[in-house]
Amino acid sequence: MSSWSELLSSSPLLMGIVNVTPDSFSDGGLFLSPQKAVCHAEELLLSGADIIDIGGESSRPFSEAVPLEEEMRRVIPVIKQVSIRMEALISIDTYKARVAEAAIKAGAKIVNDISALRFDKDMAKVVADYKVPVVLMHMKGTPKDMQLNPYYEDVLKEIYQFFEERIEFALKNGISEGQICLDPGIGFGKRLEDNLRILKHISYFKSLGFPILVGPSRKSFIGQILGIENPARRDIGTMGVIAYLVTQGVDIIRVHAVKECRQITDILHAILHID
Repeated sequence: MSSWSELLSSSPLLMGIVNVTPDSFSDGGLFLSPQKAVCHAEELLLSGADIIDIGGESSRPFSEAVPLEEEMRRVIPVIKQVSIRMEALISIDTYKARVAEAAIKAGAKIVNDISALRFDKDMAKVVADYKVPVVLMHMKGTPKDMQLNPYYEDVLKEIYQFFEERIEFALKNGISEGQICLDPGIGFGKRLEDNLRILKHISYFKSLGFPILVGPSRKSFIGQILGIENPARRDIGTMGVIAYLVTQGVDIIRVHAVKECRQITDILHAILHID
């Protein structure tokens, strides 16, 4: 299994999504049992995923928080089995420090924190102590209220400044530069025009000097543009977004339909790197 730094040198990477939840916006309930979740992780790896992102709490708009013990009950058995059975780089999608620590002990190698270390005062210490990579994501508000009339004077500037503050916080709390990855949070407290502006100018955030992760897969802005209400039917629209992101040098793309996305990224990577 390749290390984090080795993988980044051959980006774009695909982060396959395993939602061990009953209420995720696209695939809630499909992989709630550990057995189904582990099988899905294996399918994603065989389809070309570089990272498996396992989460036990939905962060869809207006979702409710999940109790810590319930979140651990959902994800830890899955992480253990994936770690034992597969050569997988596992990410734990959580903002809770105790869940992250248990997940790391079970085999996770990356912490994907939608709160960028804000919601749990102990998360930074866990990341620093275990020296694992951490994804710092921008979100306005919380999943429960983030889509209640979000507004920005300058969405790019505000996210950039948010990243600067969170990077400084991480470094002051013992997290090294090499551990940090940034995610502008497509769909997290954003309007349609905000999502499109972030995507169009995604290279703006590259100037911060850290890997960039983007998660556009099946998001509502794609449904708004195409008039598709069912998230599971937004994969073709998602491919269009991913194709653009590859041309912009995005390092990691978080997706549901790994097989199709792998084909697109491989073709574009070949074209972009020919003399």
